[in-house]
Amino acid sequence: MTDNDIFWSFIHSPGAMIAAAVTLLCILACFAAPLIAPFNPFDPAQISLWDGKLPPAWAEGGQPQYWLGTDNQGRDMLSTILYGGRLSIMVGLAAVCLGMVLGVGLGVISGYVGGATDAIIMRIADVQLTIPGILLAILINGIGRAILPLELREDFAIYVVIIAIGLTDWPQFARVARGATLVEANKEYVQAARVIGLPGWLIMLRHIFPNTLRPVLVIATIGLALAIIAEATLSFLGQGIPPTTPSLGTLIRVGNEYLFSGLWWITFFPALTLVVLVFSVNLLGDWMRDALNPKLR
Repeated sequence: MTDNDIFWSFIHSPGAMIAAAVTLLCILACFAAPLIAPFNPFDPAQISLWDGKLPPAWAEGGQPQYWLGTDNQGRDMLSTILYGGRLSIMVGLAAVCLGMVLGVGLGVISGYVGGATDAIIMRIADVQLTIPGILLAILINGIGRAILPLELREDFAIYVVIIAIGLTDWPQFARVARGATLVEANKEYVQAARVIGLPGWLIMLRHIFPNTLRPVLVIATIGLALAIIAEATLSFLGQGIPPTTPSLGTLIRVGNEYLFSGLWWITFFPALTLVVLVFSVNLLGDWMRDALNPKLR
């Protein structure tokens, strides 16, 4: 399928266009948080405990400057969601990039080299796929925290979460990249490259790797949504981002503690943001899968 066919499919798919618009809007709003957020939740001068637990502006007792209310620390919910969403998206993107680099690299090597190398890499991937991803992420996260000195754990918590999620996601990328490599390795241009004496690493990098990108990008798009959910789950369980650095997961966890006290907005709005973001990314990933594989259309 050519690029023109993909563009035609996109503009004739209302669901894909809406999903792309919502995804782009969420990402732009979160990354522009320092410019558009009414308050800075990290600035103590803009936080007042006296304004804690205020309902949304339209509810009884709400104040107009806090459109979505405030949390237990007096932070503006809208501002906190924008800053927290930015952190969740950054963690998701970094984790997907880590999983993609590791998985595609191992998958291409596995498919091209074959033999014992292929067997070892794929068996490791098969074993890892039998373990629930979130449990493996919790295990890796726990090991990472245990290795770090106590005074560095909060400073490096974000990086530990990224590594934990990235190491959990690589088998999916490896299997897709291996399948694409097995197809490309038998084509004439690869055989010609071997005949003229190009080294194997150069053939993999220059000829095979670019032809694995299309199916990998589909997995990466869906993987972004899963990585954001994984970060939110780890943070909700207290194993992810520290509460002092709010992400969507930590906001939901904090709000859940006050849910039965009637303070529904503290957990509802972060949860709604997470659902909308993940749902739109998933819809976009489903369209990409169908567009890049006409047999599924």
